[in-house]
Amino acid sequence: MTAKIVPVIMAGGKGTRLWPLSRATAPKQFIQFIGDKTLFQNTLSRVSDPELYEAPIVLTNEEFRFLVAEQARELGIALSAVVLEPIARNTAAAVAAAAAVAEGLFGKTAIMHVLASDHEIDADKTYFDCVRIAQATAAEGKLVTFGITPTEPATGYGYIELGKALPSGAHAVKRFVEKPALDKAEAMITAGNFYWNSGMFMFGVTPMLAEMIEFAPEVAKAAGEAVAKAARDLDFIRLDAEAFAKSPDISIDYAIMEKTANAAVVPSSFTWSDLGSWDAVWKIGTPDANGNVAAGSTTLVNTRNSLVMTHGVHLAVQGLEDIAVIASEDAVYVGHLNDSQEVGRLVKLLASQKATAKLTETHPTSYRPWGGYTSIFNGERFQVKRIFVTPGKKLSLQKHHHRSEHWIVVRGTAEVTIGENVQMLRENESVYIPLGEVHRLANPGKIMLELIEVQTGSYLGEDDIIRLVDEFGRS
Repeated sequence: MTAKIVPVIMAGGKGTRLWPLSRATAPKQFIQFIGDKTLFQNTLSRVSDPELYEAPIVLTNEEFRFLVAEQARELGIALSAVVLEPIARNTAAAVAAAAAVAEGLFGKTAIMHVLASDHEIDADKTYFDCVRIAQATAAEGKLVTFGITPTEPATGYGYIELGKALPSGAHAVKRFVEKPALDKAEAMITAGNFYWNSGMFMFGVTPMLAEMIEFAPEVAKAAGEAVAKAARDLDFIRLDAEAFAKSPDISIDYAIMEKTANAAVVPSSFTWSDLGSWDAVWKIGTPDANGNVAAGSTTLVNTRNSLVMTHGVHLAVQGLEDIAVIASEDAVYVGHLNDSQEVGRLVKLLASQKATAKLTETHPTSYRPWGGYTSIFNGERFQVKRIFVTPGKKLSLQKHHHRSEHWIVVRGTAEVTIGENVQMLRENESVYIPLGEVHRLANPGKIMLELIEVQTGSYLGEDDIIRLVDEFGRS
């Protein structure tokens, strides 16, 4: 019997191609676009069958660690490990580190399924048939990638040319082709034996590490040492920063897949998108009679073949065609759908200007291990926030040097500690926390706690927090 598969989910990316919803500190894998789950949660759901999969290993970074843990908790999905990369070193080092962790947890015969956390996939019977073909092929020592049946001559993807058929149903890889010009993409589509390179892989731990030692020894050494010297922090594995930084910055495709003689590809006809642009989001949506895909509070009049999404204000769109209109809480993007591959260039321009740089980095809503907050209004020497605390969670015991705070509960029940005093606040009740006073907020109830916080003082930055006790290891 073939061993169960160990899912390895890459969730550390900070892309901004889906700005203004996606930003450096709020990347697309953790955002709901269409439906009631984030892309990361959809990925977790695809690997949740205990008959086929072990509990996932997730690779991410320090900044996203609590988002990973919380979004997995929301689905009730246990994780076997959350591995924190101290510095971005591309996918070769990430895969090598994950292989070492998987070997320690599941043994040398473990088979890894490496997945991006931000792809949209229709996990139907065809998809799982492809997974099982890949599993059988990987069990034979091959390094397997999934080749997606192309639906158009896309120039934003790499391509894989099929070689000879293998007994498992996979094929040997004849060659990899870089992102082509349009005429070359059209020629490959016409030829019929080329597939999009999906960036998903399946391979055994031992064969992968062997190929890594042969073709990318510096990566293998750095990643292995980073895992050997890793530290445990709550539920997280922190890779050793000094060791991991020594790895070359190179992708698994360049480091291994394009060099190995053991590469195989599973031709895959399931629906797949890397959601790298707003037109890709439009393509996966459910259109109305006019070809529009809308999400959030919207009104569309005489508008066709457009994507209209809002996470804040109501959007009313009239008389447009082939347009993307995307609103976050603090910014709106409007552009032609066929130009949406160029959003990255726009984001670079915004990032280069002092007045707009923050719009590329953070959202008004920030998430924390206990819940999060939304900045509502900023003035001189005061600001207003909406704070939300997950049931059963508490903030750190803390104090501030430069500000005092007023809290008004609008939903749920708050347990408030001020100095030696502990009190319960319910809806429409409020409390004042003087400057310099030790305090703590907790949600002892069964529903989300929401409150309005008014801060006043000479300095209101998030770094004016002195944590005295913190259950998330931040004090």
